[in-house]
Amino acid sequence: AGIALGPSALNVLGGDFEQGGVELLAEVTLLLILFVDATRIDLRVLRKQLAVPVRLLGIGLPLTVLTGALLGAVVLTDLTLFEAALVAAILAPTDAALGQAVVSDKRVPVRIRQGLNVESGLNDGLMLPAITIILALAASDSGLESTSYWAGFVSRQIGFGVLFGVAVGAGGGLTLDYFAKRGWIEGALRQIGTLAIAVGAFAAAEMVEGNGFVAAFVAGLAFGYVAKDHCDTAADFTEDEGQLLALLTFLFFGALLVGPRIGELTLPIALYSLLSLTVIRMSPVAVSLIGMHLEAPTIGYLSWFGPRGLASILFGLFVVEHAELAGSETILAVVTWTVLESIILHGVTEVPLTGRYAEWWRSMIPDQIAAMPEGEVVDELRPRVSV
Repeated sequence: AGIALGPSALNVLGGDFEQGGVELLAEVTLLLILFVDATRIDLRVLRKQLAVPVRLLGIGLPLTVLTGALLGAVVLTDLTLFEAALVAAILAPTDAALGQAVVSDKRVPVRIRQGLNVESGLNDGLMLPAITIILALAASDSGLESTSYWAGFVSRQIGFGVLFGVAVGAGGGLTLDYFAKRGWIEGALRQIGTLAIAVGAFAAAEMVEGNGFVAAFVAGLAFGYVAKDHCDTAADFTEDEGQLLALLTFLFFGALLVGPRIGELTLPIALYSLLSLTVIRMSPVAVSLIGMHLEAPTIGYLSWFGPRGLASILFGLFVVEHAELAGSETILAVVTWTVLESIILHGVTEVPLTGRYAEWWRSMIPDQIAAMPEGEVVDELRPRVSV
C-alpha cells in the first residue's frame, strides 16, 4: 500500500523519511518496540534456559556482523570496511513480528520457538551500542570530526543511555508496583504510566546527549525485573501503540524508501541483500549451534527464520541522521532492499515451513523426543504480538 500511495505511483504520501512527523513516528516506534521487547524478557526465567539464546546472541550475532562486514567489503566496493561493518550491524537484528507463526505456533517445540523469540527480543537492543561504536569508527575514518570527539560521543551515548535506562526503568517500575498494590492506580492509567516510563527514559538520556534508544531498552529490562507482575497488563497499551506505529512505519517505508528506489537496484545491492538473508545469517547460526546435538531440520529452521524489519529500517535512518558518511545512500539502499526481500521471502515461507517442521517433529516417537535437546521442557516467555 505504501508503494502504491507513494511518490513513485499515486503520490498521495510525499516527502521523505527524515522530515518532521515521519522521523518522529519512526523514533517513537523504535523506542516503544525496544522497551516492550525488553519487558517480555523475564531474566529469572531466562537464566534457566540460556543455551539456545546465548549461542544465537553470543556467538551467532557477532559472527553475523563479521561475516556481513567481510562480504560487504567484497561486494559493496564503494563502501569502506567500517561502512560495510555498519551495514552488517544494522541488518543483524531480527524481527519476530514478521515471522509470527515461527515464534507462536504451539506445534513447534517450545525451546526452539523460545530461542528465536528471545533472540529477536534482545538482539536489537544489544546491537545499539555496537552500531554506535562502528558509526563512530566509520565517521572518524572518513574525517568527520576527530577521534577524541567520537570517543566522547560513544561514551556519552552508551554510558548515559544505560544509566538513565536503569534509573528510570527501575524507579518507574517500583513506583508503579507500590501504587498498584495500594489501589492508587489501575486500569488505563497504569498502562499509560508504563508508556510514560519508556518515553521518560528516552527523553532523560537524550537531554544529556545519551542514546535514548539504549535507555529505552535498558529501562524495559529494569522495569521487567522489578515489576514482573505488571508486565502482561501494564505494557498492553504500550505494545498495542507500538504495533499501530509499526504498521504506519511500514506504510511510509514502502512509500518513501522502497518506492523511490525501485529503479535504482544494482547488482551488488541485490547480491548483498540475498547474501544477508542466507549465507550471512545462516552460516553463523549453524556454527553457533555446534555441539548442541540439534537435528538438521532444527538447525535449518533456526537459521532461515531471521527476518529483518523495523529495527533495521530505523537503525539505518539513525545512521544517516547522525553522520554524513560518503556511503550513506548505499547503506540505506542496501537496508531498504534487504528488508523488502525479507518481508517477501520470510512472509511467504513462514507458514508452510513452520508446518513442515511441525510435521517432522510430530513424527518423532515419545522416546525419541525425550532424548532430543529440542524436547527439553522450558518455561515460555510472552511472544511479541503480531502486526
